[in-house]
Amino acid sequence: MPITPFMKMFGTSPLRSLQKHMNVAIEATYELKPFFQAVKKGDWEAAIKSQQTIVEIEHRADHIKKEVRSHLPKSLFLPVSRGDILAMISAQDKVANQAKDIAGLILGRKMEIPATMQALFDQLLEQSIAACHQAKKAIDELDELLESGFRGNEIHVVDTMIDKLDQIEHETDDIQISLRSELFNIERELYAVDVIFLYKAIETVGGLADHAHEIGGKLQALLAH
Repeated sequence: MPITPFMKMFGTSPLRSLQKHMNVAIEATYELKPFFQAVKKGDWEAAIKSQQTIVEIEHRADHIKKEVRSHLPKSLFLPVSRGDILAMISAQDKVANQAKDIAGLILGRKMEIPATMQALFDQLLEQSIAACHQAKKAIDELDELLESGFRGNEIHVVDTMIDKLDQIEHETDDIQISLRSELFNIERELYAVDVIFLYKAIETVGGLADHAHEIGGKLQALLAH
């Protein structure tokens, strides 16, 4: 169905709200970099400040999510359904929530990453944030998708982005496997409770990529309509 000026007038707002929400959610993941830099240095005051920033960002994302849910009309002049919009924003919101959970987990126990795990852990963090960034890039294409009527070359562009997101997410899985293997090798040198929380930290940081992958899946389902 072609996108008429009438449809644009009434239809772009929910999609732009999705983009706005994703732009805020991704900020929370970017703030994890200075957070973990502070953790690595044992600078817990700086870590607390970063954690508070992440919480504030998550609250902003949550506010946008609630606004969208409250004001989204039951009928949209869009080639996507109300349910698609709601499912997408819920998936995006998990990114901000996960960033908050990561910071809370690490800060709550003032966790230190063992030296032999640090390089791989840094890779996991970078790759997980990269997955979220790739999801954001795909969401940024919603305007172009609308202009194209959700058909043509723009579909191929977004599909390629989602394929790249899948690849990044698979790479985070591989890094997690390597990290768990390294932790298994040294866990006898650590307190049992520390080992439990290190496994949890690996899972939680990798969860960012899982949520990004979910966003890609929701977008791909939307394109298939």
